[in-house]
Amino acid sequence: SQYSAVDTNPLSVYIMQPIWNKIIKIVPLWIAPNLLTFSGFVMILFNYFLISFYDWDYTASGTSPGLVPTWVWLFSAFTTFCAYALDSIDGKHARRTQSSTPLGELFDHGLDSWATSIFVLSFFSVCSRDNGKTGVSVYTMYIYLSIVLFNFMCSHWEKYNTGVLFLPWGYDISQVVLIAAYLLTGTVGVEVWQKPLLFGYYITDVLVILLIGFSLFLSFPQTLYNIHRAHLKKTLKNDSLYEGLLPLVSPLLLFVLLTVWVVLSPSNILAKQPRLFLWMVGVAFSNVICKVIICQMSSTRPELFHWFLFPLALVVYAAISGLLGWMEEAALGVFTALVTAAHVHYGVCVGRQLSEHLNIYIFSLKKRVQE
Repeated sequence: SQYSAVDTNPLSVYIMQPIWNKIIKIVPLWIAPNLLTFSGFVMILFNYFLISFYDWDYTASGTSPGLVPTWVWLFSAFTTFCAYALDSIDGKHARRTQSSTPLGELFDHGLDSWATSIFVLSFFSVCSRDNGKTGVSVYTMYIYLSIVLFNFMCSHWEKYNTGVLFLPWGYDISQVVLIAAYLLTGTVGVEVWQKPLLFGYYITDVLVILLIGFSLFLSFPQTLYNIHRAHLKKTLKNDSLYEGLLPLVSPLLLFVLLTVWVVLSPSNILAKQPRLFLWMVGVAFSNVICKVIICQMSSTRPELFHWFLFPLALVVYAAISGLLGWMEEAALGVFTALVTAAHVHYGVCVGRQLSEHLNIYIFSLKKRVQE
């Protein structure tokens, strides 16, 4: 299917796009667009592991002065900007080199579905977890992450039904806010997050309120409106309500299972291992959404239950029933490692299959020689 995306965000149209159009001119024509996409993702990952090294349990910024070196925050601002730029120019570069393919689209959106959670998890280190005086509770972190992923899911659910990806306004705004937050932390220090900003509210409170406001009152209604408009114009991809709602079943069940684990965990797993748990949430979500993206691109129906829900249900049951006992943390560690390995394996397999099917290389513009 022909890829079509619509971007109406003024920040993107008037400020960012002209910047990307200048940057794109520097990129040599022999570089494959997927290489740009992948480089951006690797930078986000590298940055995430760097911050994790200094702040495994999200407490480093709760002390004053913070325990994360200043250069790390400035490096975070730099990598976030680079990843944002690379993610914004990869499509332009594909059109420039006449190498736009379904593989490129899947590669871009598939990595985005994973990067979305990694951006959020890195940001949590800036504001630190609740220590009684300042910071955000781990439950707020979980809800915050869930809302961001819900937004991502909505735009792809919308594309599944309308055939058009309406780029959410929140994307450009969130990237600019992230870069600003890292620069602010690097220049002023973590103290800026520990003092009330206005009327006793902290910057983090304001950001959470903005995020929820944006999601519930802007993104989600816009999604429903675009689907409704397609319905009136008779351009919907799916005739029945059942088929239209089908892609939402697995992500919503995933959220229910994870929330049950968070709320009923005997050892309070989220508070014990926030980084591991939230990472696992992001990877699981990405895997479920990748299936939806593939179905939407290939005009096939997603299965009702994603395979991943079954092992997750077993682990959650074993944890909340007390079967795992003191091994709950270890079980989370093993499970997270397996889920991550399965997701990477899945990505590699799909990439290989598509590159063979379309007769192209993933990271090179050279054509494959026909066997």
